[in-house]
Amino acid sequence: MLASIAHRVPPRSYGPWEQVAATIAEGLVARGHDVTLFATADSVTSGRLHAEAPAGYEEDPSVDAKVYEALHIAAVFERAHEFDVISNQFDFLPLVFSRLTSTPVVTTIHGFSSERIVPVYRAYDDVAHYVAISAADRHPDLTYAATIHHGIDTSAFHLGSGDGGYLLFLGRIHPDKGTATAVEVARRAGLPLVVAGVIQDDDYFHREVEPHVDGTRVTYVGAVAPPERDRLLGGALALLHLIDFDEPFGLSVVEAMAAGTPVIAYRRGSMPELVAPGVSGFLVGDVAEAVAAVSVVEALDREACRADAIARFSSERMVDDYERLFLRVIAEGGSVRRRR
Repeated sequence: MLASIAHRVPPRSYGPWEQVAATIAEGLVARGHDVTLFATADSVTSGRLHAEAPAGYEEDPSVDAKVYEALHIAAVFERAHEFDVISNQFDFLPLVFSRLTSTPVVTTIHGFSSERIVPVYRAYDDVAHYVAISAADRHPDLTYAATIHHGIDTSAFHLGSGDGGYLLFLGRIHPDKGTATAVEVARRAGLPLVVAGVIQDDDYFHREVEPHVDGTRVTYVGAVAPPERDRLLGGALALLHLIDFDEPFGLSVVEAMAAGTPVIAYRRGSMPELVAPGVSGFLVGDVAEAVAAVSVVEALDREACRADAIARFSSERMVDDYERLFLRVIAEGGSVRRRR
Protein backbone atom coordinates (compact mmCIF):
# COMPACT_ATOMS: atom_id res chain seq x y z
CA MET A 1 0.00 0.00 0.00
CA LEU A 2 1.71 3.16 -1.22
CA ALA A 3 0.27 6.14 0.66
CA SER A 4 0.84 9.86 0.29
CA ILE A 5 3.44 11.37 2.62
CA ALA A 6 1.85 14.80 2.91
CA HIS A 7 0.42 13.63 6.24
CA ARG A 8 0.81 10.60 8.46
CA VAL A 9 -1.46 7.57 8.03
CA PRO A 10 -4.10 7.78 9.35
CA PRO A 11 -4.23 11.59 9.36
CA ARG A 12 -4.61 13.44 12.63
CA SER A 13 -7.10 15.84 11.06
CA TYR A 14 -6.95 16.71 7.34
CA GLY A 15 -5.63 14.10 4.91
CA PRO A 16 -8.27 12.40 2.71
CA TRP A 17 -5.82 10.36 0.61
CA GLU A 18 -4.06 9.16 3.73
CA GLN A 19 -7.39 8.27 5.32
CA VAL A 20 -8.41 6.15 2.34
CA ALA A 21 -5.06 4.33 2.37
CA ALA A 22 -5.41 3.65 6.10
CA THR A 23 -8.95 2.35 5.77
CA ILE A 24 -8.09 -0.06 2.95
CA ALA A 25 -4.90 -1.28 4.63
CA GLU A 26 -6.57 -1.90 7.99
CA GLY A 27 -9.51 -3.63 6.33
CA LEU A 28 -7.26 -5.98 4.39
CA VAL A 29 -5.14 -6.81 7.45
CA ALA A 30 -8.33 -7.63 9.38
CA ARG A 31 -9.19 -10.12 6.63
CA GLY A 32 -5.89 -11.91 7.00
CA HIS A 33 -3.92 -10.32 4.17
CA ASP A 34 -0.23 -9.51 4.62
CA VAL A 35 -0.06 -5.76 4.02
CA THR A 36 3.00 -3.51 3.96
CA LEU A 37 2.13 0.16 4.28
CA PHE A 38 4.60 2.62 2.78
CA ALA A 39 3.96 5.84 4.68
CA THR A 40 5.60 8.30 7.08
CA ALA A 41 7.54 6.99 10.09
CA ASP A 42 4.94 8.31 12.53
CA SER A 43 2.14 6.39 10.81
CA VAL A 44 0.13 3.77 12.67
CA THR A 45 -0.86 0.47 11.09
CA SER A 46 -1.79 -3.10 12.01
CA GLY A 47 0.29 -4.25 9.04
CA ARG A 48 3.99 -3.80 8.36
CA LEU A 49 5.27 -0.24 8.07
CA HIS A 50 8.04 0.89 5.74
CA ALA A 51 9.03 4.54 6.09
CA GLU A 52 11.50 6.82 4.40
CA ALA A 53 10.01 10.16 5.48
CA PRO A 54 10.13 10.89 9.23
CA ALA A 55 6.86 12.83 9.08
CA GLY A 56 4.44 14.39 6.63
CA TYR A 57 5.88 17.29 4.68
CA GLU A 58 2.70 19.31 5.31
CA GLU A 59 3.22 18.83 9.05
CA ASP A 60 7.01 19.14 9.35
CA PRO A 61 8.68 21.91 7.31
CA SER A 62 12.06 20.19 7.65
CA VAL A 63 10.83 17.35 5.41
CA ASP A 64 11.65 18.15 1.78
CA ALA A 65 8.67 16.92 -0.26
CA LYS A 66 10.57 16.23 -3.49
CA VAL A 67 13.45 14.39 -1.79
CA TYR A 68 11.29 12.17 0.37
CA GLU A 69 8.71 11.48 -2.33
CA ALA A 70 11.57 10.17 -4.50
CA LEU A 71 12.90 7.93 -1.72
CA HIS A 72 9.39 6.85 -0.75
CA ILE A 73 8.35 5.74 -4.23
CA ALA A 74 11.70 4.12 -5.01
CA ALA A 75 11.45 2.02 -1.85
CA VAL A 76 8.21 0.44 -3.03
CA PHE A 77 9.52 -0.51 -6.46
CA GLU A 78 12.83 -1.79 -5.10
CA ARG A 79 10.76 -4.27 -3.09
CA ALA A 80 8.08 -4.84 -5.75
CA HIS A 81 9.08 -8.50 -6.22
CA GLU A 82 7.98 -9.18 -2.63
CA PHE A 83 4.36 -8.27 -3.31
CA ASP A 84 1.44 -9.74 -5.26
CA VAL A 85 0.04 -6.30 -6.05
CA ILE A 86 0.91 -2.66 -5.36
CA SER A 87 -1.97 -0.37 -4.42
CA ASN A 88 -0.90 3.11 -5.48
CA GLN A 89 -2.80 5.67 -3.39
CA PHE A 90 -0.14 8.28 -4.06
CA ASP A 91 -0.77 9.99 -7.43
CA PHE A 92 0.64 9.81 -10.95
CA LEU A 93 4.39 9.81 -10.18
CA PRO A 94 4.69 6.08 -9.31
CA LEU A 95 3.36 5.23 -12.76
CA VAL A 96 6.74 6.04 -14.31
CA PHE A 97 8.20 2.99 -12.52
CA SER A 98 5.37 0.63 -13.40
CA ARG A 99 6.97 -0.82 -16.55
CA LEU A 100 10.04 -1.81 -14.52
CA THR A 101 8.27 -4.53 -12.53
CA SER A 102 6.03 -7.49 -13.29
CA THR A 103 4.08 -6.81 -10.09
CA PRO A 104 0.74 -5.26 -11.09
CA VAL A 105 0.15 -1.67 -9.96
CA VAL A 106 -3.42 -0.66 -9.17
CA THR A 107 -3.61 3.13 -9.16
CA THR A 108 -6.47 4.94 -7.50
CA ILE A 109 -6.93 8.29 -9.24
CA HIS A 110 -8.00 10.71 -6.50
CA GLY A 111 -9.02 13.29 -9.07
CA PHE A 112 -7.07 15.34 -11.58
CA SER A 113 -5.48 18.49 -10.18
CA SER A 114 -5.38 19.79 -13.77
CA GLU A 115 -5.40 18.53 -17.35
CA ARG A 116 -1.61 18.92 -17.33
CA ILE A 117 -1.13 15.65 -15.43
CA VAL A 118 -3.35 13.59 -17.74
CA PRO A 119 -0.51 12.83 -20.23
CA VAL A 120 1.23 10.75 -17.55
CA TYR A 121 -1.88 8.65 -16.96
CA ARG A 122 -2.38 8.35 -20.71
CA ALA A 123 1.22 7.21 -21.25
CA TYR A 124 0.78 4.23 -18.89
CA ASP A 125 -2.80 3.37 -19.77
CA ASP A 126 -1.69 0.15 -21.47
CA VAL A 127 -0.08 -1.30 -18.34
CA ALA A 128 -2.00 0.41 -15.56
CA HIS A 129 -5.04 -0.73 -13.62
CA TYR A 130 -6.87 2.52 -12.88
CA VAL A 131 -9.56 2.99 -10.25
CA ALA A 132 -11.93 5.94 -10.50
CA ILE A 133 -13.39 7.18 -7.22
CA SER A 134 -16.62 8.23 -8.96
CA ALA A 135 -18.23 7.79 -12.34
CA ALA A 136 -18.13 11.56 -12.74
CA ASP A 137 -14.33 11.59 -12.50
CA ARG A 138 -13.65 9.05 -15.25
CA HIS A 139 -11.49 10.62 -17.95
CA PRO A 140 -12.52 9.72 -21.51
CA ASP A 141 -8.91 9.09 -22.57
CA LEU A 142 -8.29 6.40 -19.94
CA THR A 143 -9.30 2.79 -19.41
CA TYR A 144 -10.46 1.80 -15.94
CA ALA A 145 -10.37 -1.46 -14.01
CA ALA A 146 -13.14 -0.31 -11.68
CA THR A 147 -15.02 2.58 -10.15
CA ILE A 148 -14.89 2.36 -6.36
CA HIS A 149 -16.53 4.95 -4.15
CA HIS A 150 -14.66 5.76 -0.96
CA GLY A 151 -15.87 4.23 2.28
CA ILE A 152 -15.54 5.32 5.89
CA ASP A 153 -15.67 3.72 9.31
CA THR A 154 -19.31 4.57 9.93
CA SER A 155 -19.03 3.39 13.55
CA ALA A 156 -16.80 6.43 14.19
CA PHE A 157 -19.79 8.68 13.50
CA HIS A 158 -22.90 8.78 15.63
CA LEU A 159 -26.43 9.83 14.83
CA GLY A 160 -26.81 13.48 15.78
CA SER A 161 -29.99 15.45 16.32
CA GLY A 162 -28.84 18.71 14.74
CA ASP A 163 -29.59 20.39 18.05
CA GLY A 164 -26.71 22.83 17.61
CA GLY A 165 -28.93 24.80 15.26
CA TYR A 166 -26.06 25.80 12.97
CA LEU A 167 -25.01 25.12 9.41
CA LEU A 168 -21.56 23.63 8.86
CA PHE A 169 -18.78 24.07 6.33
CA LEU A 170 -16.17 21.31 6.63
CA GLY A 171 -13.22 21.15 4.26
CA ARG A 172 -10.27 23.00 2.80
CA ILE A 173 -10.73 26.77 2.89
CA HIS A 174 -10.13 27.54 -0.75
CA PRO A 175 -12.15 29.28 -3.49
CA ASP A 176 -12.86 25.90 -5.12
CA LYS A 177 -14.56 24.62 -1.99
CA GLY A 178 -17.07 27.46 -1.74
CA THR A 179 -16.45 28.65 1.82
CA ALA A 180 -17.59 32.19 1.04
CA THR A 181 -20.70 30.80 -0.65
CA ALA A 182 -21.53 28.91 2.55
CA VAL A 183 -21.17 32.18 4.48
CA GLU A 184 -23.62 33.86 2.09
CA VAL A 185 -26.17 31.04 2.27
CA ALA A 186 -26.07 31.04 6.07
CA ARG A 187 -26.51 34.82 6.13
CA ARG A 188 -29.54 34.69 3.85
CA ALA A 189 -31.01 31.77 5.80
CA GLY A 190 -30.56 33.64 9.08
CA LEU A 191 -28.63 30.80 10.69
CA PRO A 192 -25.18 30.64 12.29
CA LEU A 193 -22.37 28.97 10.37
CA VAL A 194 -19.46 26.98 11.76
CA VAL A 195 -16.43 26.80 9.48
CA ALA A 196 -13.98 23.94 10.07
CA GLY A 197 -10.94 23.03 8.04
CA VAL A 198 -7.40 23.90 7.09
CA ILE A 199 -6.74 27.25 5.43
CA GLN A 200 -5.27 26.40 2.04
CA ASP A 201 -5.56 29.87 0.51
CA ASP A 202 -4.60 32.58 3.00
CA ASP A 203 -5.58 35.49 0.74
CA TYR A 204 -9.02 34.02 0.12
CA PHE A 205 -9.58 33.40 3.82
CA HIS A 206 -8.51 36.91 4.83
CA ARG A 207 -10.50 38.55 2.04
CA GLU A 208 -13.70 36.50 1.78
CA VAL A 209 -14.17 34.62 5.05
CA GLU A 210 -12.38 36.24 8.00
CA PRO A 211 -14.30 39.57 7.82
CA HIS A 212 -17.48 37.64 8.61
CA VAL A 213 -16.04 35.68 11.52
CA ASP A 214 -17.49 37.13 14.71
CA GLY A 215 -17.93 34.06 16.89
CA THR A 216 -21.69 34.28 16.64
CA ARG A 217 -22.95 34.43 13.07
CA VAL A 218 -19.79 32.82 11.71
CA THR A 219 -17.35 30.83 13.84
CA TYR A 220 -14.05 29.45 12.62
CA VAL A 221 -12.77 26.45 14.59
CA GLY A 222 -9.80 25.36 12.44
CA ALA A 223 -8.96 21.81 11.48
CA VAL A 224 -10.78 19.22 13.58
CA ALA A 225 -9.71 15.72 14.63
CA PRO A 226 -12.17 12.81 14.24
CA PRO A 227 -13.92 13.03 17.65
CA GLU A 228 -14.55 16.77 17.26
CA ARG A 229 -15.63 16.23 13.64
CA ASP A 230 -18.24 13.71 14.81
CA ARG A 231 -19.59 16.19 17.36
CA LEU A 232 -19.68 19.08 14.90
CA LEU A 233 -21.42 17.04 12.21
CA GLY A 234 -24.00 15.62 14.60
CA GLY A 235 -24.94 19.04 15.93
CA ALA A 236 -25.36 20.66 12.51
CA LEU A 237 -28.68 21.16 10.78
CA ALA A 238 -26.94 20.57 7.46
CA LEU A 239 -23.54 20.47 5.80
CA LEU A 240 -23.10 23.09 3.08
CA HIS A 241 -20.98 21.63 0.30
CA LEU A 242 -21.33 24.28 -2.40
CA ILE A 243 -18.20 23.46 -4.35
CA ASP A 244 -17.06 25.51 -7.34
CA PHE A 245 -15.49 22.64 -9.29
CA ASP A 246 -16.41 19.10 -10.30
CA GLU A 247 -15.23 17.38 -7.15
CA PRO A 248 -14.28 13.73 -7.74
CA PHE A 249 -15.68 12.59 -4.39
CA GLY A 250 -16.03 14.32 -0.99
CA LEU A 251 -15.31 12.41 2.21
CA SER A 252 -16.89 15.13 4.35
CA VAL A 253 -20.16 14.55 2.51
CA VAL A 254 -20.43 10.89 3.46
CA GLU A 255 -19.13 11.63 6.97
CA ALA A 256 -21.97 14.11 7.41
CA MET A 257 -24.49 11.58 6.15
CA ALA A 258 -23.10 8.97 8.57
CA ALA A 259 -23.88 11.39 11.41
CA GLY A 260 -27.41 11.75 10.05
CA THR A 261 -26.68 15.29 8.87
CA PRO A 262 -28.18 16.13 5.47
CA VAL A 263 -25.96 17.67 2.80
CA ILE A 264 -26.84 20.63 0.60
CA ALA A 265 -24.57 20.49 -2.43
CA TYR A 266 -24.28 21.92 -5.90
CA ARG A 267 -25.46 19.52 -8.59
CA ARG A 268 -22.07 18.89 -10.16
CA GLY A 269 -19.15 16.49 -10.12
CA SER A 270 -19.74 13.41 -7.99
CA MET A 271 -22.45 14.97 -5.84
CA PRO A 272 -25.36 13.32 -7.70
CA GLU A 273 -23.71 9.96 -6.96
CA LEU A 274 -23.38 10.69 -3.24
CA VAL A 275 -26.41 12.73 -2.19
CA ALA A 276 -29.83 11.08 -2.43
CA PRO A 277 -32.27 14.01 -2.78
CA GLY A 278 -34.95 14.01 -0.11
CA VAL A 279 -33.12 11.29 1.84
CA SER A 280 -29.59 12.48 2.61
CA GLY A 281 -29.93 16.08 1.47
CA PHE A 282 -30.61 18.24 -1.57
CA LEU A 283 -28.85 19.02 -4.84
CA VAL A 284 -29.12 22.68 -5.83
CA GLY A 285 -28.10 24.91 -8.71
CA ASP A 286 -27.42 28.26 -7.05
CA VAL A 287 -27.40 30.22 -3.80
CA ALA A 288 -31.16 30.89 -3.88
CA GLU A 289 -31.91 27.18 -4.21
CA ALA A 290 -29.48 26.43 -1.40
CA VAL A 291 -31.25 28.89 0.89
CA ALA A 292 -34.60 27.32 -0.01
CA ALA A 293 -33.18 23.87 0.78
CA VAL A 294 -32.02 25.08 4.19
CA SER A 295 -35.58 26.11 5.01
CA VAL A 296 -36.87 22.54 4.60
CA VAL A 297 -33.85 20.47 5.61
CA GLU A 298 -35.12 19.85 9.16
CA ALA A 299 -37.98 17.81 7.70
CA LEU A 300 -35.59 15.09 6.53
CA ASP A 301 -35.31 11.88 8.55
CA ARG A 302 -31.82 11.86 10.02
CA GLU A 303 -31.99 8.14 10.78
CA ALA A 304 -32.77 7.44 7.10
CA CYS A 305 -29.87 9.69 6.11
CA ARG A 306 -27.46 7.69 8.28
CA ALA A 307 -28.87 4.37 7.06
CA ASP A 308 -28.24 5.42 3.46
CA ALA A 309 -24.62 6.29 4.27
CA ILE A 310 -24.04 2.97 6.01
CA ALA A 311 -25.55 1.03 3.10
CA ARG A 312 -23.53 2.76 0.39
CA PHE A 313 -20.36 4.20 1.93
CA SER A 314 -19.12 1.87 4.66
CA SER A 315 -15.45 0.91 4.90
CA GLU A 316 -16.52 -2.74 4.63
CA ARG A 317 -18.06 -2.12 1.21
CA MET A 318 -14.96 -0.26 0.01
CA VAL A 319 -12.59 -2.96 1.25
CA ASP A 320 -14.81 -5.59 -0.41
CA ASP A 321 -14.47 -3.75 -3.71
CA TYR A 322 -10.70 -3.35 -3.49
CA GLU A 323 -10.14 -6.92 -2.29
CA ARG A 324 -12.19 -8.24 -5.22
CA LEU A 325 -10.24 -6.08 -7.67
CA PHE A 326 -6.81 -7.01 -6.26
CA LEU A 327 -7.63 -10.72 -6.40
CA ARG A 328 -8.88 -10.38 -9.97
CA VAL A 329 -5.76 -8.52 -11.09
CA ILE A 330 -3.50 -11.09 -9.41
CA ALA A 331 -5.45 -13.97 -10.97
CA GLU A 332 -5.02 -12.40 -14.39
CA GLY A 333 -1.29 -12.28 -13.81
CA GLY A 334 -1.27 -8.50 -13.83
CA SER A 335 -2.48 -8.39 -17.42
CA VAL A 336 -4.43 -5.38 -18.63
CA ARG A 337 -7.68 -7.15 -19.43
CA ARG A 338 -9.78 -4.38 -18.00
CA ARG A 339 -13.39 -3.41 -18.34
CA ARG A 340 -14.64 -0.01 -19.43
